Amino acid sequence: MANFKYYVVWEGHVPGIYETWEDCQLQINGYKGAKYKSFNSKEQAIEAYRSSHKDYVGIINAVAKAINSAPVEHPIIKESLAVDAACSGNPGKMEYRGVYVANNTEVFRIGPLEDGTNNIGEFLAIVHGLALLKQRGLNLPIYTDSVNAMLWVKNKKCNTKLEHTDRNDKIFEMIERAENWLKTNTFTTKIYKWETKQWGEIPADFGRK
Repeated sequence: MANFKYYVVWEGHVPGIYETWEDCQLQINGYKGAKYKSFNSKEQAIEAYRSSHKDYVGIINAVAKAINSAPVEHPIIKESLAVDAACSGNPGKMEYRGVYVANNTEVFRIGPLEDGTNNIGEFLAIVHGLALLKQRGLNLPIYTDSVNAMLWVKNKKCNTKLEHTDRNDKIFEMIERAENWLKTNTFTTKIYKWETKQWGEIPADFGRK
């Protein structure tokens, strides 16, 4: 029988109890001072979530230190699609693209579009990749270096605070189409976080840093 774990996130992007490490990672990656811990039963997790994280702080710090210092266990999947976005200003000219990791071939590129943000571009890039892979019947994972975009895709909502204007009307049309696609389509494509510290810049990076 599989050994299931439950993950309590007291402080993260969206606090709560999660049933997979991948879902837990989405809540803690990029969140400074995240507080979380795994438990062997749902009852333990519920009890812990109702309590203060301070009751577990010693263990949390030890686990966090081990995770942050541990090397990434899995290698890069070459048969994959990497996506990234770039934006000149915030808001500014936004563009995004997808690259086939095995040979660095550009698969798609959109933009630049006026008055967008990098987060929106990252979100649209993932959804574009999902739709393209499904259309072509390809079972490839997608890499992104944006935790925010992964969360937005998971929640099927581009949670941007950008003001909708005449200049960026095209971008908001694309956002609406992307959200509708997520709400009306199912997919089995895995979305992985690109580990920049271990692997360097994501292959779809625009090289403007």
